[in-house]
Amino acid sequence: MANQHKTVLVSGGTGYIGSHTAVELINAGYDVVIIDNLVNSEIYSLDGIEKITGKRPAFEKVDTCDMGALRRVFEKYAFDSVIHFAAHKAVGESMDEPLKYYSNNLVSFMNTVELMKEFGRPNVLFSSSATVYGNADTQPVTEQTPRKPAESPYGNTKQIAEDILRDCTRAYRGLHGIALRYFNPIGAHPSALIGELPRGVPNNLVPYITQTAAGIRKELSIFGDDYDTPDGTCLRDFIDIVDLAKAHVATIDRMTQGKMEQDYEIFNVGTGRPVSVLELVKGFERVNNLKLPYRITGRRQGDIPAVWADTTRANEVLGWKAERSLDDTLRAAWAWQQHLGK
Repeated sequence: MANQHKTVLVSGGTGYIGSHTAVELINAGYDVVIIDNLVNSEIYSLDGIEKITGKRPAFEKVDTCDMGALRRVFEKYAFDSVIHFAAHKAVGESMDEPLKYYSNNLVSFMNTVELMKEFGRPNVLFSSSATVYGNADTQPVTEQTPRKPAESPYGNTKQIAEDILRDCTRAYRGLHGIALRYFNPIGAHPSALIGELPRGVPNNLVPYITQTAAGIRKELSIFGDDYDTPDGTCLRDFIDIVDLAKAHVATIDRMTQGKMEQDYEIFNVGTGRPVSVLELVKGFERVNNLKLPYRITGRRQGDIPAVWADTTRANEVLGWKAERSLDDTLRAAWAWQQHLGK
């Protein structure tokens, strides 16, 4: 039987962040069990994980909204820790289909926490987001920055799930929770064996850039150049996907080693450096020696002008920091796109 203390259940583990986190967990000596309904990811990401690590994680095709199916996973596998990624994640789509987001994102998380409580599994790492800060009054944001009303139903599901986790760790003895608030994950594994796999038209900037560079998209739209920022385009904190994955390992280490100071903790996971959308596009062109067709269009509903992280707490308490350069990240993103084209 696998060591329960060194086994992590990763929901949504064939997805973008999930697959990279599985790699880093395996590399750090953890056993990984992945569950995913494959609605927005591909089963072959398991092949990439196996090629990179030499180990194939256990996999069950499960929808976390299905309590019966999820219960069977808890009965079958022994694990102390869950990383909950499983969620719909497109801001724009959430504006059009709020019920889809509320039902999926919240029910799946509540089911997971309920079974953690029932089975006495102590550690829940929740995949949260910088969207919980809304349009913050000051930048960079710290974990103490007041959360403002979310700008989208997607962001609101992250706020509500954080509150559920906080309240449950308070109410149920022995349950511990950490929410990681990610900024903008980009890039791919340096091996080009796993990366971001958007279905249909990408909602995120970098896959749209790489698909435009590959000729799949006619041109890139930059939403607004009239923001109160140095070049008029939105400022974001773009974090390399491998750095982000390693933050999950540091967090699971903290939980399993009994180092938490409170039953519920929050950490920002970013680089602490704001980069504009235009700067990112130009950087991609420069490091990959390409020209991208792009045009400025109107602002997009739900976008905020600027958000970036103060990462002091994660750096000091988790002993983690972002290390990969933006140039390396943008090279890896293009290498992954080229790998997909083969």
